[in-house]
Amino acid sequence: MELRQLEYFMAVCAEMHFSKAAERLCTTQSNLSQQIKALELELGVPLFDRMGKRIALTEAGHLLLEQSRLIFERVDYIRGAVAELKNMPSGALKIGILPGDGDLLFDALLVDLHRTYPKLALSVVESADAYEQVVSGAVDIGVTTWPSDADARIETIPLFHEEFVLAIRFDHPLAKKGAVPFDNIQRLKMILFGRDHQITKLIARLCREQKIRLDAPIEAPTLSTLLALVEKGVGASILPRLLLEYMKPERIVPVSLLQPTPSQDICIVYRKDRYQGQAARVFIEALQRFVAEVAGGDGASARLDALIPRQP
Repeated sequence: MELRQLEYFMAVCAEMHFSKAAERLCTTQSNLSQQIKALELELGVPLFDRMGKRIALTEAGHLLLEQSRLIFERVDYIRGAVAELKNMPSGALKIGILPGDGDLLFDALLVDLHRTYPKLALSVVESADAYEQVVSGAVDIGVTTWPSDADARIETIPLFHEEFVLAIRFDHPLAKKGAVPFDNIQRLKMILFGRDHQITKLIARLCREQKIRLDAPIEAPTLSTLLALVEKGVGASILPRLLLEYMKPERIVPVSLLQPTPSQDICIVYRKDRYQGQAARVFIEALQRFVAEVAGGDGASARLDALIPRQP
């Protein structure tokens, strides 16, 4: 059994058509058919049911496809590990993050990383399904909320505990209070992200638990729009304390929310069974340092010191 035969087999599985698979592989259909036939003869079972011009995987074909994917993942691992021996930090890395987190964690961080490691090709994708994208292999690393039921293939690294506060215009009466009960939000005009945003989902869950009903919240499509509406006194919002401390909007004051205090744990996730090269390690270490620096000097720093693994 050769890797080329498995490559041909996976191409047929992807196209479910011999001629299209041959075009994809830049080979002839007869050569492709011969390679598949040789594979079937070696294994002693048919891999495809041929039904006229249509084909379908047999039970043996499904088993071989699953194992072939694992084989090529290991091949990629070997290639990456060997290439790393002769290169300085380089490579491509796709990162999945929660919507809005780019404003807090990634704009400045990516600029610094690019200046330090110009050979690193980093791309960031905002998605409410960052964890699922890591599981599926659509992204290499995810920065997301702590998974309640993590896949066995997923490595989870604690990053920080995120506390949410009431973001309100500086001249509002509540801005003079250091903290207010959570149920105060039902007396305010609230400005929130869309229903699919993780912060909106968190607030909605707490409102149900507290039997609170919000007065037709305004939906803001972006963080900049939301902050502009709060600065104009249109309403208040709920945002991560760390975000407000990092951005320091002049006309917005953070007010602690009590009973309950909205919060969530943020972590880094990646597939343990996929090769993580220098690009991934450089990014994870840089993100840990960046978060520690942003949170330094306040109560969050102690929590971060306890959560972030230190490199020897």
